[in-house]
Amino acid sequence: MPDYALLNETIAALIGNVPHPLSNLANAAALLWESLDDLNWAGFYLLARNGLLVLGPFQGKTACIEIPVGRGVCGTAVERNASVVVPDVHRFPGHIACDSASESEIVIPIRKNGCVVGVLDLDSPKKNTFGEGDRIGLEAFVRVLEDALPDDFPARLL
Repeated sequence: MPDYALLNETIAALIGNVPHPLSNLANAAALLWESLDDLNWAGFYLLARNGLLVLGPFQGKTACIEIPVGRGVCGTAVERNASVVVPDVHRFPGHIACDSASESEIVIPIRKNGCVVGVLDLDSPKKNTFGEGDRIGLEAFVRVLEDALPDDFPARLL
């Protein structure tokens, strides 16, 4: 199990007092990419005014640029306003295969002022990579990011 307490301390130190949310998300994606085993994608989708999730900072192969709310794991997490852990993406109804090597996935909603504004998305080339401990640890990681986001995020970016 990753040391999420250390990851949360590290991201807090990296983004503390940095007023650039896109840069902060880029560093968060890089930190997760470097720190977690068995990832083939780590990054963010941000909710645009048109109701689509739009690709944000990430590490990994090229990715889908737009995802409708309610579609795939990312869109489902937004629709449910809840984290989604998928042990086998091939068994998830409506899974969007941006990378055919992905086998499991975890998506954590990012909220600002009580509303979902994006998601953290992690994919693995192995089944059953993410569990309850990862969900709890990554939700805490996202809370650190949420605290650093400006109130108008992501409207001023998209």
